[in-house]
Amino acid sequence: MVLQLPDHWIWDSWYAHDGQRWHGYFLKAPKSLINPDLRHWNVTQGHAVSDDLVNWDHKGTCLGPAPEPAWDDFTTWTGSVVQDAAGLWHLFYTGTSRADEGLYQRIGHATSEDLHHWQRLGDGLCLDLTGPTADAYEADHAKGFWHDRAMRDPWVMRDPQGEGWLMYFTARAPGVAEPNAGGAIGLATSDDLVTWVLQPPVFVGGYGQLEVPQVFDVDGRWYCLFCTSAEHFSKAQADAIPGGPVTGTHYLIGEGPRGPWRIAPGPFLDGDLPCRRYAARIVRTDRGLRIMGFADHAEDGHFGGYVMDPEEVVIDADGRMRVLRRDKAAE
Repeated sequence: MVLQLPDHWIWDSWYAHDGQRWHGYFLKAPKSLINPDLRHWNVTQGHAVSDDLVNWDHKGTCLGPAPEPAWDDFTTWTGSVVQDAAGLWHLFYTGTSRADEGLYQRIGHATSEDLHHWQRLGDGLCLDLTGPTADAYEADHAKGFWHDRAMRDPWVMRDPQGEGWLMYFTARAPGVAEPNAGGAIGLATSDDLVTWVLQPPVFVGGYGQLEVPQVFDVDGRWYCLFCTSAEHFSKAQADAIPGGPVTGTHYLIGEGPRGPWRIAPGPFLDGDLPCRRYAARIVRTDRGLRIMGFADHAEDGHFGGYVMDPEEVVIDADGRMRVLRRDKAAE
């Protein structure tokens, strides 16, 4: 069974474990829109629970855009969920406003005691591309050069090198001549999950955008998962990737949570033309690593709009990740 709804499309997802079961969060939009491209601007966040990442119990909508006027009154996009030392759960998410026509992305913060009912902290806004470090980013919309002012897909984790927290996010760097070489993984730090300090990007280059970043370590090796489209490969990266550009999920290899990071050499981790799975996450289970993401193109050629069942991920002796895909095993 897959995480699928009869009347809604599902795409980006993220996961938390409460010690007993999995909580899956995802973007969803009604299929009554007919055109799946409209889903991005008609979005809410859904919530489901599972014991095995395969069989899911849908709990309904858990967050949506705020009433107008607000910084997040248009969309509430991809995020991540963490728990603090006192047991309170924190959701960090992407928001856009109608006043900005959805072109400026910012990061919001809500909390919950039950992992379903979320309450924004104040107006919810917790991080924007402002302050003394903002010049390290493409902080204004570069109209005609890129399609948005990118600051989205927060991934929050405890700082393994300190007492606080780290937030990674999709961004862009300024002053890069080739649009598809300006993608960046941004960074912010916090002592308390409430007040965040913008830091310089931890990685720039290779692609026009590195979406849905996820940072984690396995046996002392550091990885930063990201997804991107074939159309957003830089010329240098398009020439370097075996088989040419694809759409899907790849990763960076780092010397620590702050890097330095480099694009993993060799084949793209999980990509296809047309795209099979996008916006993937690596989930750590008691049976090892699993990859989960949404079906982009279904077997009938239309938009899939559901979260695919998990597939196994292994790490070879040289530290490279590899997905044991069921479709490849059947060939």
